[in-house]
Amino acid sequence: MSPHRNGNLSVMPLQEFVLDGFEGGLQTQALLFALFLVLYVVAILGNLIMMVVITLDARLHSPMYFFLKNLSLVDLCYSSVIAPKALANFLSSSKVITFEGCATQFFLFSMLVTTEGFLLAVMAYDRFMAICSPLRYPISMCPSVCARLMLGCYSGGCLNSILQTSFTFSLPFCSSNHIDHFFCDVPPLLKLACADTTINELLLFGICGLIIMGTILVIVISYSYITVTILRMHSGGGRHKLLSTCGSHMTAVSLLYGTVFVMYAQPGAVQSMEQGKVVSVFYTLVIPMLNPLIYSLRNKDVKDALWRLGQKHTAT
Repeated sequence: MSPHRNGNLSVMPLQEFVLDGFEGGLQTQALLFALFLVLYVVAILGNLIMMVVITLDARLHSPMYFFLKNLSLVDLCYSSVIAPKALANFLSSSKVITFEGCATQFFLFSMLVTTEGFLLAVMAYDRFMAICSPLRYPISMCPSVCARLMLGCYSGGCLNSILQTSFTFSLPFCSSNHIDHFFCDVPPLLKLACADTTINELLLFGICGLIIMGTILVIVISYSYITVTILRMHSGGGRHKLLSTCGSHMTAVSLLYGTVFVMYAQPGAVQSMEQGKVVSVFYTLVIPMLNPLIYSLRNKDVKDALWRLGQKHTAT
């Protein structure tokens, strides 16, 4: 790689970064290690259980649970992109990550969290089709359509990640190699650049804002029609079941979009690193841990499938 030029200075490309993480002594780092470990283990177990149950129970082989299984897969993967390195750094004094490792972590995280945003919108559309057009639902949401929608989610996530990664890691970093965060993310990386980052900040704000507003629009329109349909129902039991299913999804939507908006889609968000660290813990570990609980505890079909799986295991 050739050195970047910044005025009269020749800036050699960095070979590694240092993830500063959270401030505090050994006791604080030990407490944070324990907290991260608990959150990560629960997230891994919860999402694995959801994937296994949906795969093994034939009653859950429907579009809604196909998307829910993919949601668990995305949650499992993107928490695994962040947590292992963070846990290792709590026990290490160097906290070094290579330039390539940082770019890879950033690319995977950006792709997966964007994919989750698109997936939540697709899940809202699926509920709209199931509730508002039940006769057309088997055709409109057939396996090939579901597969294409899922491919679109991953493709959209990948495209956003390619743009964000290429623009961010093409910057010259010269002020320091210490990232004021526990993983490689855009806001702390932009602070290390020794070039004008206006375009990068506009790209971050513009693309994230467009994705958030676009997917929220799909969700709001879908649930507006769903609400009208539910209010017209005469069966109290059916209404309660639909409200429970939709309530789980809206809880997941609120958790993800609320935290992502605070971090990325507001002007000046890149200036608040301490707030960013706390918010980042929430959407990298807490949300992947909560999603399986939200969908299992509030979903009778999932609870019944868990019971049947437990009974089958006990019988054998």
